Formats: sequence, structure tokens, C-alpha cells
Amino acid sequence: MSTNGTVLGGELAAPGRGSGSRTPSPALTLAAALLGFALICLDASVVNVALPAIGSSFGSGMSGLQWVVDAYTLAFASLMLSTGAFSDRVGASRAYVLGTVVFTLASVACGLAPNLPTLVAARVVQGVAAAAVLPASLALVRQAYTDPARRARAVALWAAGGSVAVALGPVVGGALTTAWDWRGIFFVNVPVGVVILVLLVRAPRSERRPAPLDLPGQVTAVLALTGVAFAVIEGGTAGWAALAVAVVAGVAFLRIEARSPHPVVPLDLFRNRTVTAAVSAGAAVSVAFYSLVFVFSLFFQQVQGRSALYAGLLFLPMTGLIAVTNVVAGKLAGRYGPRLPMLVGQALAVVGLLVLLSVDAGTPSALVAVLLVPMALGCALTVPPLTAAMMDAVPAERAGLAAGVLNAARQVAGGLGIAAFGALVSDGFVGGMRLSLVISAGLLAVTFALSCRLGGRPAS
Repeated sequence: MSTNGTVLGGELAAPGRGSGSRTPSPALTLAAALLGFALICLDASVVNVALPAIGSSFGSGMSGLQWVVDAYTLAFASLMLSTGAFSDRVGASRAYVLGTVVFTLASVACGLAPNLPTLVAARVVQGVAAAAVLPASLALVRQAYTDPARRARAVALWAAGGSVAVALGPVVGGALTTAWDWRGIFFVNVPVGVVILVLLVRAPRSERRPAPLDLPGQVTAVLALTGVAFAVIEGGTAGWAALAVAVVAGVAFLRIEARSPHPVVPLDLFRNRTVTAAVSAGAAVSVAFYSLVFVFSLFFQQVQGRSALYAGLLFLPMTGLIAVTNVVAGKLAGRYGPRLPMLVGQALAVVGLLVLLSVDAGTPSALVAVLLVPMALGCALTVPPLTAAMMDAVPAERAGLAAGVLNAARQVAGGLGIAAFGALVSDGFVGGMRLSLVISAGLLAVTFALSCRLGGRPAS
């Protein structure tokens, strides 16, 4: 299951145009784009197993650990709505270099953070930079390969890089935290960022393209999402105040989007029931997958007393099969249409979540690792066909916009799921974990019903 699916950019300059004396190197451009995409995907999952060590270092409770994850995820998700247009306006190559530089410097700030507020602030900057890197990285790949067949293979490699990064994230995080320190999970980004910048030396410059930005819509979206997350994580009087801000910002966002000539989230997209089903299913899958990786990372270490490395290795069975399942799901969608693999995937995920209800503090860790596999495979089986269904449901000229909406919805759902489930487990871990499993299964049962209404034709 790729972390972010596929984000399509706008029209791109012909390769080499405006590149001066540079000799375009498609392979080096692909390597740079793949590394950047893998890096931002890795940072979405590598932190989870390091959370107990971070909490111990700063004396932080559950709410602080939730912010370490959500500061990155929510900034990444909410700004993803506009960064595709930003990439077009400044040129994909410039946006990519800027995003990579800022991401690398923010990683250094994370590694040097003297306290939790500084770490959370640096994570926000990382998320902002990641939102710029994602669409620009794919735009560079599309720019580098003019032949459709070669471009398709290149995009497949780019997407595979994200899947591999997600799979290795818990293991890398556990290994670095155990062998070095939690700060190592951020410092390791620095040499990768330098390599990316070196590879980009021979990449052609991208032309700038006019692209409208909906700044009022973007600002109100950020306020609404941050307000909801703050209300769930912090609670109390401040939480209620944040929720009020979120409601006002949410209403303002809907009014702005309904009237804007170039909205970041075109509300008319959701008149199409396929779009509604795909976005809903994508959000439910993200809640189940990403939020429960967060919960079980803490379960293995705080409840069962496992090391960070051991906890990371326990996720390898579920994450290691994701890339293969993505490929199978894509082939099934092409042959039978998106509905069948979506239904099978969501049903498998629901069964897997219900099976996990049997887990308690005394359940052997290796058995828990095995029991996590059906849920993960069900989620991985669902994502490619729902993405294909959504792309088929919108006109070609709106494909990039629709993909951005889908990916943003998935990331937002994962971030809010972490906020909610973290609050549940803080009041009693095993009981909160089981309630989180039930909520995830319920959401997927609802989206299963919505998916039943999809057409059965093969996806293009």
C-alpha cells in the first residue's frame, strides 16, 4: 500500500527546455525523485517505534507523542491540496530542490531538538517540505520520460520506492533507536538529502506554469484540521475552544470552496458516488492501517516490554507483503474492475481487525505480528483499485486534482485516527486498543457498503 497513492502534476515542460548546458539524465532524475518520495514516506512510519524513547527522553505523556506524529502528518496532508499548483507555478525542479533542502534542515532541527515543543515545531516544517516534495517528485519523473511505456515503468518504480520505505520504516526506526538513539532516525535523512541534491545537478529545469492557488480555502482547511486534532489530543477547556475554531473554520472552508473559481477541494466531485466511495474507503483504510501501526508500536514496547528493534521487526511480516499485494490488486482491478478487489480487501481487513480483539498483554508478540497480517493485506488490496476507480470517475483534466483530494483525505484520516486512538489508549491501553479496533472495523464496514454500489467494469 503506497503511502500516498499517486499525485499527478499539471502540464510539464519538455525535458531539457530551459536547462542551459545541462545534459538531461532520466535515470538520475528518477533516482533523485524516487529517493525523495521514499524519504518522506519513511518519515511517516519510521517515528512510530521511536516514540517510547522520545517520550522517555523528554518526560512526555501520550499527548506529546501524538503530536510528534500528527505535526508531520497533518501539515503534510493539509498542504498537499495546494502544493501541486505551487510546483507548477515555480517549476517542479525548483519546488523539489526547495522542498528537499527544507526537509533536510528540518531533520537536523528534529535531531538536535532540546525539548518536545521544538521537536514538534520541526516536525511541522518537515511536513510542509514533504508536501512540496511529493507532487514535484512525480512531476520530475513525468518530465524526464517522454515515451509513455518508459514513463509508466518509471512511475511504477517511483511508487514502489514509497511502498518499500513504508515497509522498512518500523525496522529502520527500531534499529537506529536501539543501536544509536531516537535522534538517529532524523539525522539519517541528512546524507540522503545531500545525495538527492547531487543527483539533481543534471536534471533539466522545469518551466513555470500558471496555476491558480486558493489561499483562503487552504488556510481554513489547515485551521479546521488542526483544531480538530488539538481538541481530540488535548481535551479540556482548550480542546473545546479548539473544536469551536475548527467548526467555524470548517464552515468557512465549505463556503469558500462553493464559491471559489479554483477551489482546492471542488465540492462537485462528491456528487459522483464513485468518488465518494473511493475517498471514504481510502480514509477508512488509513485510519485502520496507520493509526493501528501507531497503537501497536506502543503496545509492543510499553505493554509487552519489547525493544524498539524487536518491535520494528514484528511489523515486517505485515509491511513486507504490502508491495506484492499492491501489484496483485492492480491486476485484479484491471481484469475484474475495482469493486471486487475493494470489497474483498475491505472484508479481509474487517475480519483481521476483529481477530485482533483477542490480543491482550499476555499474547505472544510473534503471534500478534502474524495476526496483524490479514488487516494489512486487506488494506493493501483495497488502495490500488479505489485509486483506479477514482481516476476513472473524473475527467482526465481533473485527474491531478482528484488524486490530490484522495491522498490528502487519506493522510488527514490517518492523522486524526492517531489523535483519537492515542486518546483512547491513554485511559487504559488494552481496552482502548480494542475500542480502536472496533471503530476501525465499523468504518470499513460502512465503506464496504458504499463500495457495493460501484460499477463492476474493469478499471483503465
